[in-house]
Amino acid sequence: MAIFSNDSLKQKHVLITGATGGIGYETAKVLAGMGARLTVTGRNEEKLLELKRELIPLSGKENIFVKTADLTDQASREELVESSAKALGFINGLVNSAGIGGGGVVEELDEETVERVMDVNFKSTLFLTQLVYRRMLEQKEGDIVNLSSLSGLRGTHGNTAYAASKFAVIGWTQSMALEAIEHNIRVNAVCPGYVETEMAWNSIRKKAEKNGISFEEGMKEAAAAIPSGRISTTEEVANTIAFLLTDAARNIVGESLKISGGNFMR
Repeated sequence: MAIFSNDSLKQKHVLITGATGGIGYETAKVLAGMGARLTVTGRNEEKLLELKRELIPLSGKENIFVKTADLTDQASREELVESSAKALGFINGLVNSAGIGGGGVVEELDEETVERVMDVNFKSTLFLTQLVYRRMLEQKEGDIVNLSSLSGLRGTHGNTAYAASKFAVIGWTQSMALEAIEHNIRVNAVCPGYVETEMAWNSIRKKAEKNGISFEEGMKEAAAAIPSGRISTTEEVANTIAFLLTDAARNIVGESLKISGGNFMR
């Protein structure tokens, strides 16, 4: 369902990381329908090309740039930003959607897993943002939306590594927002609860197995635990991200918007 005009972001060139994941993929489609020029990146080239085919009718071939990248590698990050700006011009919008799950209870954690989760969800995202932010500073313009999680606002059982990485995103978002707004650059975060993505299905499946029930029963339990009675859709998260990139959100700074059907209150 389109809730924004088709030219709401016509002055924006937005770089979306993690565009092959459920939320990033849907965000790209929503932003394309709002007139944005888009750079979409991820590791899965086949999925990126599939996304490109869906975006072209919405935005036009000339407004879409696709590039695979390994965000954990500095050279790859630099090449992504440089080639993106060369293809579509100044990047004045950034959506940091790339992320992974992982970890377990504290006594089972290993250093490699923790480093991987923190690297992808926090460190790599921070340093990619730094590259884009330096260019935004030159123009005194930009909007950045980081994808955190409800797990970045509260701890949950067996979720130490992932929660730590998402708490880090919130702290970074708030601190950077204070610096960036002095230069007319806004930084915010969104904090989804369960969303209809593979990451959520995997989490629910893991919990169901632990409790000795089927995945279907686990899905029903997960939905029943949410005050709204259902899991969020990727489109609902994408629409929230889109709103934060529009002029309608000009005075929203350093916020962490929850999309959880009221689950944060449980």
